[in-house]
Amino acid sequence: MKILAVDTSSKNCSVAIVEVDENKNYNIMAFENSDDEKTHSQKLMPIVDKVFKEHNLTLKDMDLLACCVGPGSFTGIRIGIATMKAFADVTNIKTVSVTSLESLSYNIEEDGIIIPIIDCKNNNVYSAIFSKENNTYKQIGKNISDNIDNAISLYKANAENKNITFVGDGSILYKDLLTSRLSNKLIFSNKNTQSSISLAKCAYDKYLEGLYGDSNNLSPLYLRKSQAERALVEK
Repeated sequence: MKILAVDTSSKNCSVAIVEVDENKNYNIMAFENSDDEKTHSQKLMPIVDKVFKEHNLTLKDMDLLACCVGPGSFTGIRIGIATMKAFADVTNIKTVSVTSLESLSYNIEEDGIIIPIIDCKNNNVYSAIFSKENNTYKQIGKNISDNIDNAISLYKANAENKNITFVGDGSILYKDLLTSRLSNKLIFSNKNTQSSISLAKCAYDKYLEGLYGDSNNLSPLYLRKSQAERALVEK
C-alpha cells in the first residue's frame, strides 16, 4: 500500500509517500518539508508535484490519502484538508484523518506514556495522553485544550507514578514547569516537529481498524475558537 500523507497544521508543511507491506514494514519513498507557515498555500502543491515526479508516480498510484486535521494553524489545516479532499474526489481514493496530537505521539517509538503538547499561545496548549505498548498506541481520555496548569493536573490524574515522554513544541516551552510540577520520571523528546511520516504510520493503523472513508471523512478539528472569533466575542 502506498500512502500520500500531508500535514499543514503547523508552521512545517510536510509531505511524504510511504509504502507499507502486510508485515508493517515501512518504506519512506519520499519526504519533503517546508517550514515557512505563511506560504503553505503556495508551496504544498509544488512539493506534492515534486515527490511524485522524483519517483515517477502519480496521484492514481496512491492507495490511501492521510491528512492532518488539527488542532493547529486554522489556515494551514484548511489548506491541507481542501487539497486532500480534492484529490479524493478526483480519484475516489480512501482517506484517513489524523490529529496532530496522534501524529506527534507516533514520533515516539518507545513503549510507555506519551504526552504531545502543542503551544497555542498565552499559556494555552493542545495536548493529549497516549499509552504505547507492543507497537499499539492508545489514547487515554479526550483531547485537551486548556491552560498549561490545568493540563498538568490532568497529566497527574492520568499518569500517576508512570514514566512520561513529552513531545512537541509545548514540551520545549514548558519543560522547566513540567519538571517542577511532576514527580514522574520525565523524558523530553528531541523529535518535536510534526512529520508526515508519523502521520502516515498512524493513518495505516487507523486504516487497519476500518477508520477510513471518502472525502467527507476529512473535517477540521478545532479545539478552540480562532483569534478573529475570540476578538468578536470580546467586543
